[in-house]
Amino acid sequence: MKKTMTYAVLPLVAVVLAACSASPAGNDYDKAAAAVVASSFQPKGIVSLDNLKQDEANRLCSAADVAGKPLDEKTTKAIEAAELKTVKMPSDGKFLGDWKAGEKIAQSGRGLTWSDDAKTVNGGNCYNCHQISKEEISFGNLGPSLYNYGKTRGVTDPNSPAAKAIVEYTWGKLWNARAYNACSQMPRAGHKGILSENNIKDVMALLLDPASPVNK
Repeated sequence: MKKTMTYAVLPLVAVVLAACSASPAGNDYDKAAAAVVASSFQPKGIVSLDNLKQDEANRLCSAADVAGKPLDEKTTKAIEAAELKTVKMPSDGKFLGDWKAGEKIAQSGRGLTWSDDAKTVNGGNCYNCHQISKEEISFGNLGPSLYNYGKTRGVTDPNSPAAKAIVEYTWGKLWNARAYNACSQMPRAGHKGILSENNIKDVMALLLDPASPVNK
């Protein structure tokens, strides 16, 4: 019985050894991995293979993650400076919309997937990573809790000059989080067109409006 098992395993060992001997060397591993990923995905519905293309920030952050060490300070600052330039402030100068609409956006994970219609309204899927209100009993913890976001920052009137800095920061963070954290995993909602300007205004209201459940 043992001999039969041994002989049966030998062809498998030979295949593995052959694969190892043919393995790419050095930086070719990156190309080989990219080729495997590309061949494993097919365009479907509204999702195309363009989603597999990394921009420079993604490439640098992925390489640092694989190496198991953070980006150096110079590269970090360069990424953040470049990403900050992409942030577009509201065209009409108004930062807040309707917090009730913002809550619906935060709750929704629909949009931009292969099973969605192109006309599907995109959600922010915020609860997947954050606690936002005390009423929500299920939420992710990949990001910090946002409960009392405006209240703990002393925002009693989002339209006041005193609130200007935190309001603009919050807008920028929602538009492109990498402007403030080079390798942030937070979706670049505005920069990547995930949410519209009006969508972001509504999420801003959810976070900053004193009447929002976030600040109760």
